[in-house]
Parts: sequence; structure tokens; C-alpha cells
Amino acid sequence: KLPKASHITLAEKAASFLTQSPDPFHAVHNVVQRLKESGFERLASAAPLTGNIQAGGKYFYTVEHSTLVAFTVGPKFQGGSPFGFHMIGGHTDSPNLKIKPRSKKSGSGCTMLGVECYGGGLWHTWFDRDLGVSGRVLIRSSDGIQQRLVKLDDPIARISTLCIHLQSADERKAFAVNKENHTAPIIATDKIVSEANEQAKAALEEGAEAQVNASKEENAWKEGHEPLLLQAIAEELDVDVNDIIDFELNLFDTQPASLGGITKEFLYSARLDNLATVFCATEALCHQATTDSESADVSVMVAFDHEEVGSTSAQGAGSPVMQDAVQRIAAALNGGNISPDLYTACIRNSFILSIDQAHAIHPNYSSKHEAAHAPQLNSGVVIKTNSNQRYTTNGITGFVVRELGRIAGIPIQEFVVRNDCPCGSTIGPTISALTGIRTVDAGMPQLSMHSCREVMGVVDLYNGLELFKTFYSSFRALDTKLSKEIEP
Repeated sequence: KLPKASHITLAEKAASFLTQSPDPFHAVHNVVQRLKESGFERLASAAPLTGNIQAGGKYFYTVEHSTLVAFTVGPKFQGGSPFGFHMIGGHTDSPNLKIKPRSKKSGSGCTMLGVECYGGGLWHTWFDRDLGVSGRVLIRSSDGIQQRLVKLDDPIARISTLCIHLQSADERKAFAVNKENHTAPIIATDKIVSEANEQAKAALEEGAEAQVNASKEENAWKEGHEPLLLQAIAEELDVDVNDIIDFELNLFDTQPASLGGITKEFLYSARLDNLATVFCATEALCHQATTDSESADVSVMVAFDHEEVGSTSAQGAGSPVMQDAVQRIAAALNGGNISPDLYTACIRNSFILSIDQAHAIHPNYSSKHEAAHAPQLNSGVVIKTNSNQRYTTNGITGFVVRELGRIAGIPIQEFVVRNDCPCGSTIGPTISALTGIRTVDAGMPQLSMHSCREVMGVVDLYNGLELFKTFYSSFRALDTKLSKEIEP
């Protein structure tokens, strides 16, 4: 079927979110803005939740500004009674090139940036792209140390391929990327910018001498970066370049997300894995917050950082973030104290959708999929199954997704990796082990996963949103009908 107007409208909204979210910090910031528009209240993650949340409320907090927890409390919630957490988990990070702590680099008359490969990217797809810089910057001010977001939309960097004439036949065939030697982007030529560099460096040195509180360590840090880069950041943030004391920056493709295909049935963008999930989960939770009048449970979305590098960090899925959220919310809704018995009952009544983008079958490489488990674009959300526990899906949790799809009126597909292929993993196994909550792995199908530029279907974006909305609104009723015992 041709995409409907509602599919296109949703995809255009998603495209705007994707374009404005080039890194986890911006992604979380943009989700926060959406939550605020829907009346969500910010909570201080370092302060007790007891006394600050109540039935019918909607709240969020962030962890290190790159992980987010948002939740609504059903209007019919009653303390002391068993309830459940209906949770959607995703992640905010994607493979990219991060600027090194000492990024100044030059060679063969070119000024470059030292970068580190983050995650398992298809690094050859970053070549010959127009790249900007974004992330978090620390600014010293009279009030202390401020954190600011920066996004340089101008294509200030580019990684160029070696021309075909200078490659051997074997090199052309392999196109092997040495991640250290071949990924440094060029930002200028030494001769053209030498005068500008000297001016920027002089401004840094003059300011550093006048800055009483500037330490030798701060000055040494600045000396490790190209003065023109620091100047560009300072101008974008409208601060003195000498007040910049640190940053966490990465490169991003400046080409905006767009609709494509002859009938506009595709969404082309960077970071679909996994910001498409974050977008749909946010929209579903906002919908739940504005339409729910019957729930007695807690609807939650958690968007983690660092999934692409194993989730082992203070704000990754391997951290206490999700378990802490469940424990703290449960206790706060029960007067600050919940018995182990009631807490365990709540865990047994809970369910997690671990959502990460899925592998659609590629028409040029169809042999890479097992024939009976070959999801197609624009054909439904995909349940991921792996008996070796790379995915958490089992017979019960997979059925739940299929049944939610039936209730929502959307198609559901199945994916199992071939026996002769390695299988990726998700946050699902990690968070299910940490929390003890039933979990299923699923996702919207896409092509070009981990490329600098990916593609998915606009109908699948709609399918994902409808599944999430139905999960929040209908899981309790479905779970009530699901026998917890095996009948003899």
C-alpha cells in the first residue's frame, strides 16, 4: 500500500528529530523538550522521589545528560496494591567518530582532527561525507562550571578517499580502512589558515595569561586542540574561547534526514539505529500521558547511552539505572518504603520491550537471511529470537508482541539469524538479568545498519508507534488473560 498522509506526517516529524539529534546529548535534550511540551515534570535524579510523585503524574530525569528515564503513573494507581512497570528500553548512541582529548593533528600540508572510532561502524561510509561537529562543552564562568550543547552545522570536516589511480587492484578490491591512519578528517590546509591559526593561538595565550584561575592543566588541554576549532565553538556558544575547559564532541553527517523512494515510502537518515526507537517511544509515552484515564500501573521509557560499546558504564544498560528507577519509583509510590514481597509481585507484573532496529532483508544480499525469517521493509515490527540468549525473546514474550500487534492491527515479522552467521545483541539480555523482568527483543526493520546513512520504511515507523501505544494501554489486560502456570 502507498504511504498514507499520517505516515508521511509522522516520518517528517521523526526526520526533524533525527536531524537535530547528532549525538546522545542532543537526543536527550530534544526528548526532554518534547516531554515538557506534554506537561512532564523534571525530577532531580540526585534527590529522593518520595513525596514528589503521585498517581496521575508524569515525570522524567536524566543521567549524565545522555541517558533518560521518563514515566507516567496511572491515575488509578493505589499504594499497597500490586502493580506493574510497562517499560520500553532503547539507546541514544550510534557508531560515530569522536574527537580525541588531544585532537591537534597535521600532515602533508593539511590540518586534521584526531578522532577515535566509537562502536562498530561501517567506517568506509564516513568517507566523502560533509561532516559537522556536535556534543557537550564545559565552560568556566563566574558562577562555576557550565555544561553547554554545541552543534556546528557547517561542514567543517571531511574524510577523503584515495583516488582510484593511486590504488593497486588488490587495494581497490578490498577497500580496507585502517581506523587510525585513514579516518582523520581534513578541516583546513596549513598554509591558508596559518595566519588565522596564529591569531586564534595569540588570543588563547593572551587570555590565558590574564585568566587568574586558569591552571596549567587547562592551558595544556587547549594546546592539544586546533585553535580554529576552539574559536569556532566559542563563536557558536558566544563565549570567550579561554573559558572553554573541556568537551565531548563527535562528528556527524550534515545532510539532513529526508523522505525518499519514488513514493516517499523510505526515511533516509543517520542514527536510525536507535533514535527511531527513541522517537517512537517518546511519542507513545506522551500519548499515554494525555489519554490514560484507567491505568493503575507505571508506564516507562528508558533511553540508555553506550549500547554500541557494550553498555558497561554509569549510564549504560549494564548500570543500575533501570533497576534503580524501578526500585525508587515503587518505593516512592508506597510512602518511601515497599516490602520485598510487594516489590517482587510488582516485578512479576512487569514487562520490558527491548527495542532496537532490526535487519531487513537486502535484495542484493538475500542469501544472508534465513529464508523463513527474512523481514521486509514496511512490513511490520520484527520480533528477534536467539536461543543462545543474544536476544531475550521466548515463547511467552514473543506471543505478547504478536498479540499486541493483533490488537493494534499492525503486522509482525520474525527474525532469527542464520546458523552460519554471528548474531548481534541488544540491551535486552542485560536489563532482563539485572531486573528479573520479562523481556522481549524487537525492532523496526532497516537497511544499512551502522552506516553513516541508514534507511527504514515510513510505514514501519508508524507500526512501531502503534505497537508502543498499544503496549502502554493494553498490556495489563492482556497479561491478566495470560496463564502463569503450565496446565497438566
